[in-house]
This record gives sequence, C-alpha cells and structure tokens, in this order.
Amino acid sequence: MASGGPRNRSGPPADPNSLTSGKKGMAFRSLSSEGYQGDAPELPFPDASDRELEVWAQLWRTPQAIAWIDEPWRWRTVAMYVRWSVRSEGNVPAAFLGQVHRLGDQIGLTPAGLNENGWAVSPFESEQKATGTTGKRSSSRARLKVVGNDG
Repeated sequence: MASGGPRNRSGPPADPNSLTSGKKGMAFRSLSSEGYQGDAPELPFPDASDRELEVWAQLWRTPQAIAWIDEPWRWRTVAMYVRWSVRSEGNVPAAFLGQVHRLGDQIGLTPAGLNENGWAVSPFESEQKATGTTGKRSSSRARLKVVGNDG
C-alpha cells in the first residue's frame, strides 16, 4: 500500500469559489444544467438491449454529456455504466451496485465524480435571471464595505 501524498476524496472537497483555489489557478468546467443538446454517439456494444439503448439516450441529455462529447475515450466507460446500471435494476448482489457507483464516479454522475473531474453544473439561465445571480462569486474581502469614521 502506498504511503504519503494526497488521496482521492481525502479531506474536504475543492471549492472552486474559494480564494485558495483561485490562488492555485483551479477552475471547474461549467456544464449547463440544461444538458447536452447534440446527437448521442452510437452505443459501442453491438449486442445492446432496448433498455440499454434507452438509458444511453437518457445519459446523453445530462450536463455531464457536454464534457463527454469532447472525450471520446470516455464513451466506453459511459457504456459500461449503462450496462451495469441496467443489470442492477433487478435483484442483484451488492457488488453490482458498488460497480455502478464506482463507474458513476468516474464519469461524473455523482457529486464526488463531478468534483474529481473538475466539473460544476451551472444553474438554469432562467433561475439566474429570476434570482439575479450569475453563478460567479467574489471574495469575501471584495464584498467588504469601507465605512468612514464619522462618529
């Protein structure tokens, strides 16, 4: 077993809005919460079931698919997630569920997976307009007001 050094998921998750992350140059890729709008690639399994094709199509409408389309090397892992996910819909051993969760992390479908991949899902544009937020945050120091000493 390796010793020393950083570990995946050890300590608090990185916060892209913190000053420390800014100093390190950390920037998360923003994925639109409206999801990927393009065509899904073909499922790489020739023997895919109808249910696998359905889940594959659903996944390609997620925000994560915006990043996947730029990473064709990741498509087989997404396909493996689909296969294991469909197989785990029945009565299966816990090991199946663990495999689905692990693959979900790798492709960014879990909060931990989003963080590991350096992705962040941005709010809907309509939500931003309604709340007046842009998703960008300033440092706490920049939000301080200067108050005069007028007594």
